[in-house]
Amino acid sequence: MGVKLGEYPVKRIVKRDGRVVDFDSRRIREAIKKAMLSVDKYDENLLDRVVEYVLQVIAEKYGAARTPHVEDVQDIVELALVRFDLYEVAKSYILYRKQRERVRKEKMLILETDYLDEVDKRFSGNALRLMASRYLLKNEEGRLAERPKQLFQRVAALIVIPDILYDPLIFDVEAKQKPHPQESFSPDSWAGKIGLGKDSEGYHVYWNKWHLERMKKLYDNLNAQGCMRHPWSVFWEMLLAGTFDHHYQDYLNYYNLMVEKKFMPNSPTLFNAGARLGQLSACFVLPIEDNIESIMRAATEAAIIFKSGGGIGINYSKLRPEGDVVFSTSGVASGPVTFMRIIDTVTEVVKQGGKRRGANMGILEVWHPDIEKFIRAKEREGVLENFNVSVLIDDKFIECLEGDIPYELRNPRDEKVWGAKSPSHLFHLIAEMAWKTADPGVLYLENINRRNPLRKVLGDIRSTNPCGEEPLYEYESCNLGSVNLYAFVRVAEGRREVDWDGLQEAVKIAYRFLDNVIDVNNYPLPSIDEMSKKTRRVGLGFMGLADLLFALRVPYNSEEGFKLMQKITEFIAYHAYSESIERAKSRGVFPLYWQSSYVKGQLPLEGFYHRELWTMNWDRIAEAVRTIGIRNSFLMSIAPTGSISMLADTSSGLEPVFALLYEKHVTVGVFHYIDPEFENYLKEAGLYNEQIFKLVADNGGSIQGLDVFGEEAKKVFVVAYDIPWWDHVRAQYHVGLWVDAAVSKTINMPSWVTVEDVENAYIFAYKLGLKGITIYRDLSKSSQVLVTPSQRESRYITQVENDTLEIMKRLGIDVKLPSSSVSMKVGKQLQVSAASLDVEPVVSLEVGNGGEKFSSCPECRGKSLVWQEGCVKCLDCGWTSCVIS
Repeated sequence: MGVKLGEYPVKRIVKRDGRVVDFDSRRIREAIKKAMLSVDKYDENLLDRVVEYVLQVIAEKYGAARTPHVEDVQDIVELALVRFDLYEVAKSYILYRKQRERVRKEKMLILETDYLDEVDKRFSGNALRLMASRYLLKNEEGRLAERPKQLFQRVAALIVIPDILYDPLIFDVEAKQKPHPQESFSPDSWAGKIGLGKDSEGYHVYWNKWHLERMKKLYDNLNAQGCMRHPWSVFWEMLLAGTFDHHYQDYLNYYNLMVEKKFMPNSPTLFNAGARLGQLSACFVLPIEDNIESIMRAATEAAIIFKSGGGIGINYSKLRPEGDVVFSTSGVASGPVTFMRIIDTVTEVVKQGGKRRGANMGILEVWHPDIEKFIRAKEREGVLENFNVSVLIDDKFIECLEGDIPYELRNPRDEKVWGAKSPSHLFHLIAEMAWKTADPGVLYLENINRRNPLRKVLGDIRSTNPCGEEPLYEYESCNLGSVNLYAFVRVAEGRREVDWDGLQEAVKIAYRFLDNVIDVNNYPLPSIDEMSKKTRRVGLGFMGLADLLFALRVPYNSEEGFKLMQKITEFIAYHAYSESIERAKSRGVFPLYWQSSYVKGQLPLEGFYHRELWTMNWDRIAEAVRTIGIRNSFLMSIAPTGSISMLADTSSGLEPVFALLYEKHVTVGVFHYIDPEFENYLKEAGLYNEQIFKLVADNGGSIQGLDVFGEEAKKVFVVAYDIPWWDHVRAQYHVGLWVDAAVSKTINMPSWVTVEDVENAYIFAYKLGLKGITIYRDLSKSSQVLVTPSQRESRYITQVENDTLEIMKRLGIDVKLPSSSVSMKVGKQLQVSAASLDVEPVVSLEVGNGGEKFSSCPECRGKSLVWQEGCVKCLDCGWTSCVIS
């Protein structure tokens, strides 16, 4: 046709939203390639010819003077495919166009708009629906007041403020300045008039009054410490003059990290950053003493935290037992469980006015005389509906259990012995109640505190947040965030691998993000503000592990899978610690550093004490921590990510996926949701069709037992109930080696397991050094929406070679299963049948969270509710009862 590609005249193209952008011929090539692959007609030479023809037609039709519209280009592609007799490919391409048009219309409906910007397009309809219902600010009429782009701008604009105020031009890390006089400031008068990234047309991002209010608060706080080189008025003039405009790049780093779905902070940060409440943390622990004043104060403080969007943990062990004397009234104490109901009622009342329910972790230590009543507290429905409960077990109890020695119970009021209990009886009771109701969980006191760097100065940590991944001191809080591992899969030389350089950069930015949250957080109570800044705890974790393993074709519960989990967690921890050390140089150490074990070069990571496990230079970190210091007392936490992982379109936390494919019910109808990496596999394998979708959906979202799939695929593409419970425990162990706080993980068990299996899980977890464990036996809280073969056939179907059972045997743990149905080899998985087990599943028609029952999703009224990460989750809209995710 006479036009050489190097002389191609069309340089720009008009997008659907009216924007004119650079023309990229690679997008045409990729679209045609996808259409070819979808009908198994891929031919690279033919692809080159079709693309060349399309580009020549566009060149002849538009030349250098005219700019084509994207729809015009797509019309030309359709005609080209027909010209080359690629009718099936043309049909696939046309169907894809129609599907994309449907998706665009659905997104516009969700966002109440008539166009989509570049950020809207990045996120799925699923994610946008969740944003619109949960995260985007609304006006007084309940209509959306911002778009996803504005949400992430609002958050990033707040998070960058500490970078400005800690700039050496204004901040003195040696704190040698005399505090400047307090100056008045009106955030309202400057709202929307100042920001970052100034050019001839104004600022690229503007601060609102809530941003400016937090800026002034942080300045005043640092000024009071003698760290500000100049008075507020001088700083303000410097800001107006653009002195700190180089921090616009920091703003872009935070913004892009979220928009590119590489990282998301915990939900309260997305809700409240740059908004009226300004409370950014999810996790809190409150004290409660053995008097009515303290009890009622705890109820009041809990209400304030719930109102701000957080959840709380309380250890109730200081309260005297039921039947003990109350000297002030000559009455009789009612015990801790009764007083837990006060907090439960407060949660119920406050949640009605907020975005979601509050959540509680109620803890009682195993030596308390009311321990049996506590263990049975949630046996009956309707009691403590807003609580997760956990028993805190000490080493002495385990010693008594192993030696069959009676275990003493003590009155916390005077430490007098109130009798003794059979430890095996208590242990069996805990397991039995967890088997029946999924409560209580178990926490291990010494495992939590063995590497605790603040143990000598603050004593033992005896409480956790509602989901257990953050053991916290009283009045301490933590802000969490998760890196999306799936975003760091790349193709190199024809094979998929982890983009370690990209992950390292993301970890550094994500860490800085979370450290900045501490400084601009509007804490709900002054005591929490003070304690949180003493320890400067952050919780960096990850999501998307299951999808990353899918992409790399590594079985979740293989030795290779466990090793990769461990390596990735170590890698994240290493670079988070490195960056915290760098921050200590420029901003100072956390206030309790000098009283911590860090000054001796000791790290609160179990993996650090096992040199044979290292893949990074931890000697360098230990020496730097000792000689330079560190900015934060704790850095790592693997939290539930139910909602934020749905925003990022990836799997939750370190959990396996719940289903590879299932029917999703939304306002515009019913369609199949497919895990993104499983979808890639189906296309590569030529199995991407409605018949396969229905086959997998009818199989509970699992591919086990389906002959159409090969054995390797069955090992790789496993869902939660395909994986034996002991491998769930082991996954938590390998990740936990490099986590200084703790790990939130559901140990999924099918309905046919026994109480003894639960006991074995507890012992296995304890001996591996886990800090806590939560089991969920299928049907103990819900009717099952998705029933996989392992649930339906009462046996684990998939056999993946690993060493878990051998490890358990070495630890003295014997998994007893019916010999008639066990296929056991050392180093291999069991194939287990429970046909002969006398197990009566506890079935209800509703899903429970704590004790709260949901017959349908409170957000979308859908029925597709499942139990994951210790929370109720709606598969249709992404709603979750968890306050963190």
